[in-house]
Amino acid sequence: MTSSFPSFTMLSSLARTSTSTARRVARSFSAFPAPRLFDYATVTSKLTVADAIDAVEAAFSALAKGKVDVPMPMHIGIDESSNAGPGDCHIKGGYISGTPTFTVKLACVSFYKNIEKGLPPGSGIFVVVNAVTGAPLGVFQENRFMTDLRTGAAGAVSMKHTTTPDQNVVGFIGCGAIAKVMARAAAAVRPIQGIAFGLAGAEEFCKEMEAELGMPFTVASTAQELCGKSDIIFTQTPGSKLVLEKEWLNPKGVTIIASGSDQSTKQEIPNDVLKASKYISDLTKQTSKVGELRGAIQAGVMTLDDVYAELGEIVNGTKPGREGNEIIVVDLTGTGAQDAAIGQVAWDKLSQL
Repeated sequence: MTSSFPSFTMLSSLARTSTSTARRVARSFSAFPAPRLFDYATVTSKLTVADAIDAVEAAFSALAKGKVDVPMPMHIGIDESSNAGPGDCHIKGGYISGTPTFTVKLACVSFYKNIEKGLPPGSGIFVVVNAVTGAPLGVFQENRFMTDLRTGAAGAVSMKHTTTPDQNVVGFIGCGAIAKVMARAAAAVRPIQGIAFGLAGAEEFCKEMEAELGMPFTVASTAQELCGKSDIIFTQTPGSKLVLEKEWLNPKGVTIIASGSDQSTKQEIPNDVLKASKYISDLTKQTSKVGELRGAIQAGVMTLDDVYAELGEIVNGTKPGREGNEIIVVDLTGTGAQDAAIGQVAWDKLSQL
């Protein structure tokens, strides 16, 4: 009678085959070169916001055409204990169709106990991955520098497509690191006259930006004064308080480019301003959850139908930007498309070093 069970010889052969296959697989995995590490000093000395503007503009264009895979951001809250926190971790990423890499970003923010240790409260890395093989190519220690660059680039794209050439008085509410990037980005679009207001650092901001850009910057005594004089207003505060009022805005028309809200607890722009505006999101599925739009929806004064456009639609010319003396609000929460764009730029430039 013939047994239906495999023979010892067959089992031995299968075992040898499995072992051989496992070894080949192990060797194939080891064939991937280790990702290159680019430290903070290299990243910050070699990349500028000007490097990112064209790539980020193209990313918004692709996003509006449905050619970007950009999942919702992941958020990890680190509660305060004797062992950890407080702090937050944001994970974003994306792939722009047809490009040779994709990017995943890990950004850690609000680790305020670091200050007591002489450390910054934020840090982060970009991982740029080969889109053909799926193997990581580079790890960029950017500590929010590349994040700020792609945010600034989005500000430049917003200004380019939602303002007119004669709108050159640019206000900055909030005078920290992102405000400096936004000022550089605005100056890359056209010559500007800057005016700044902040609870701290406004004088230092104006002196530094005027010296660096060769364009005039003045300090406003109040946010109301700034709003009355500005054609364009960049807001980049922690987002815990409203920063302006509708009655303060320039009656000749103003574009507000808001980048302070990136969590469901933050809001910079009042709901009546949002309701009265031509509202433009960077990505509506995000701004409705963690951007300025979230507050207006929760208050019942706006719905998703009140979104005029996503920024990529304006870039593509699908819908017009400024059309007269209107209030425009551009809500920038930061998209994985931008991270993918600056990741590609960083790899293209720094991998040649």
